[in-house]
Amino acid sequence: MNTVQKKAVWLQSSERSNMPMLRLMSWISLRLGRRIARSVLHLVALYFVLFSPSSRNASRDYLTRVLGRPAGWRDLYRHFFSFAATIHDRIYLVDRRYDLFDIDIQGLEHINPLIEAGGGVFLMGAHLGSFEVIRAIGRQVPGLHVAMVMHEDNAQKINKMLAAINSEAALDVIPLGRIDSMLRVQDKLDAGMLVGMLGDRTLGDEPMMPVDLLGAPAAMPVGPFRMAALMRRPVVFMVGLYLGGNRYRVHFETLADFTDVPRGQREAAVKQAIERYAGLLNHYCLDAPYNWFNFFDYWQSVPTSLSAQPHEHR
Repeated sequence: MNTVQKKAVWLQSSERSNMPMLRLMSWISLRLGRRIARSVLHLVALYFVLFSPSSRNASRDYLTRVLGRPAGWRDLYRHFFSFAATIHDRIYLVDRRYDLFDIDIQGLEHINPLIEAGGGVFLMGAHLGSFEVIRAIGRQVPGLHVAMVMHEDNAQKINKMLAAINSEAALDVIPLGRIDSMLRVQDKLDAGMLVGMLGDRTLGDEPMMPVDLLGAPAAMPVGPFRMAALMRRPVVFMVGLYLGGNRYRVHFETLADFTDVPRGQREAAVKQAIERYAGLLNHYCLDAPYNWFNFFDYWQSVPTSLSAQPHEHR
């Protein structure tokens, strides 16, 4: 199976596997409470370790890279438990039970001035920790209103599930692939909002750029960064690391600023931004190694047909 096919398989299977877990955990959590529901997470983690060989192999490959030693069964279990815990906590975050969590926020000095300027900001995340904790920190960061850009099919599934938990919790989503997608992104930015994207997975046959991640080549999608360059906006990296129990630590980091980049220099600026993004992923993976939730073969070469070719936006 070539790289494109592997990416397509992951795109089709990843969200399907997450949604049944979220449905099951929603039912248990909302009826039995967080304390009892968390005990079920051990069974969820054990199930993945024992009965999901492809995810288990991907976990072992990643953990061996990030830990610098062969990953054992205890490492695999801890990895899957962290994954299940963050999905479980999404239920309470969506239900606005922010009182259940202890969230430390670092790097506000990187995001607050941009929010106050009111010109719109791209907030770039990853499948690292929990992006959902941004709901909880909105009270501490005035003006932190985020519209998420995501694949249309995933957007429909996620909002349907969130609405089942809390009818007022649906995300402000901009589906990709529509004629008006870019116009809607532009409108949100012009309104001073943050536009959030997860920049570490491809949505299919799109340009990719090779980067160094944990000491080996990996392929990173170019699209999210080209969009930010086209819209001429600053980009802030955000990660919400799960620290165990009810504790999270949110980091904001300056990633790029395309506001005044001349057209002829945009592609170089995009390349630099992607390298910076990969460096931040590398740093936070090492900081919180069990927070990486890309359970597929991430370290793949970039096919020639998908290698990002230099071009300039009009």
